Amino acid sequence: MTPPRSARRKIAVGTWRAPSEGRIHARTEVDVTAALAHVQVLREATGVRVTLTHLVGAALGRALRAVPEARARVVLGRVRPLADCTVAFAVDVEGGADLAPVRVEDADRLPTVEIARRVEARAAALRGGHDRAHRVTSGLVRLAPSWAMRPVMGAAGVMVGGLGLPAFGQPGRPLGTGFVSNVGTIGLDEAFLAPAPFARTAVYLAVGAVRDRPVAVGGEVVVRPVSVLVATADHRLVDGAHAGALQRVLLEHLADPARLDAPGG
Repeated sequence: MTPPRSARRKIAVGTWRAPSEGRIHARTEVDVTAALAHVQVLREATGVRVTLTHLVGAALGRALRAVPEARARVVLGRVRPLADCTVAFAVDVEGGADLAPVRVEDADRLPTVEIARRVEARAAALRGGHDRAHRVTSGLVRLAPSWAMRPVMGAAGVMVGGLGLPAFGQPGRPLGTGFVSNVGTIGLDEAFLAPAPFARTAVYLAVGAVRDRPVAVGGEVVVRPVSVLVATADHRLVDGAHAGALQRVLLEHLADPARLDAPGG
């Protein structure tokens, strides 16, 4: 008996063929001592369940603001710039059997606590079955015959991902200007995310599990908490120079995370 496929799996089969488009990947190990300390300070001060993922999302928003070339998508062969720095976060639904994106607009300007509040509020609605957009999309996917998925995903790519129009139960550009997924929560030290072509999102960032590792500090080797960040980007929009600039801004904010929550940060 063939096991039932989730809506996410059906979308995946209808979306991807063999890899053919250009991608650029970047991997870096980050000492997250300062970041975790800042997360703890925010939790104690506000009572909000802030995590490293929210902090990384806030830093990615600032990085996207600093590198306008990464704020774009390709539609019908033309590069279309984007003004906003919306960051979407991957949220597990149904105990990890499904995934859904949570969009946070203006992630380049919001403090980390506000990002955490918005993500957790939408995540609670998704997991409780109260999110109408997710219900509509999942229902349509489950009803659609498998042979129709590829043309449907192609249409969604132009309408939803490219032109930014709401359709099929989804808002325009559901995966935002940049996308963050914490693969550490499922036990992975690192992962190279597979971009979803229909979303037309230029930058994907995977946050790996935090592990104690040896780090050189001031000429000495010490043990520090380290997370591996892996970025996957559309090489039509992001080249090595842009990737380097994105990484530089991201790491600057993670090394001094209080800047994210300072006035004007």
